[in-house]
Amino acid sequence: MLDGDEVVITQDNQPILKIVRVNQPKKRRQSGSAKGQIWMSDDFDAPLEEFRDYSNN
Repeated sequence: MLDGDEVVITQDNQPILKIVRVNQPKKRRQSGSAKGQIWMSDDFDAPLEEFRDYSNN
């Protein structure tokens, strides 16, 4: 049933209930699928001006 099959329950040879999967299985993540969509600033790890007073430098 988890493969997408449906189950039909009958009563007196008449279908009365059908069970089907509600959600589709999620696609597996693929390595490198976001390549070129994410960037990081060259100074991303530079100290923030707001915290200059707290730094030891």
